[in-house]
Amino acid sequence: MEARISPDDDKKYINNRENISADTPENSAAADGGDKKYIIPEWLSRTRAMLGDEAISSLMSASVLVAGLGGVGGHCAEAIARAGVGNIRVCDCDVFDETNLNRQLLATRESIGRSKALAAADRIRSINPDCKVTVITERITAENAAAVIGGASWVLDCIDDVGGKLALISAAAESGAAIISCMGTGNKLDPSRFRVTPIDKTHTCPLAKAVRLKCRELSLSCLALWSDEPPMRSDIGVPMSNSWVPAAAGLMMAGHAILGICGGGNN
Repeated sequence: MEARISPDDDKKYINNRENISADTPENSAAADGGDKKYIIPEWLSRTRAMLGDEAISSLMSASVLVAGLGGVGGHCAEAIARAGVGNIRVCDCDVFDETNLNRQLLATRESIGRSKALAAADRIRSINPDCKVTVITERITAENAAAVIGGASWVLDCIDDVGGKLALISAAAESGAAIISCMGTGNKLDPSRFRVTPIDKTHTCPLAKAVRLKCRELSLSCLALWSDEPPMRSDIGVPMSNSWVPAAAGLMMAGHAILGICGGGNN
């Protein structure tokens, strides 16, 4: 089910400051990640200036699952990678097709027919070669959800299948992982109406209603990203979409998780 993309020695850490080489760039720094001290690379210097060494260390040692790598999940995975998260699990059973080009970050003419999960892994490694990426190309079910989550401490659910969402919510509750589940982003125009709340506070969104009712039935709970914008009616047999609404949803989810990992109180 899984393919490890980067080797175990990709993680950049040292056990004590004395082991830092004398030719370490001035803009690098060692940050304490529990019993390990991480070297903060120069490319994270601007994020480090905003969040601080401890937060960057937390991100470098964190493990995050991004499930679903389409219009929402592609942007979500990108933001997680650019924040310096050191361990990223990417899961999607689908391949790109031409209809993905209007909204999916990872979709290009060259990627049509290619695995979304493998494309995401390549993209993440091109941003941060030190990130340990785990690729999962199976559909999420109740039987494999726990294995898909693995050791992730955050789960970013960007899939559109109610059964898969419930499987992830249930498995996250069992493992203790924090989870944000994305509700509907199709048939909408206004990204400013997205918010993150407990699932039982959602309304208006049809997908949120379906998930909320099943969560109530199963005594489950989670955070949800959802919109109070009434969805437009689609006459084309599938949800209508655009380039900006799913992207905004993915970036909001990533930001919420990043601040949560850093101790920003969003978890």
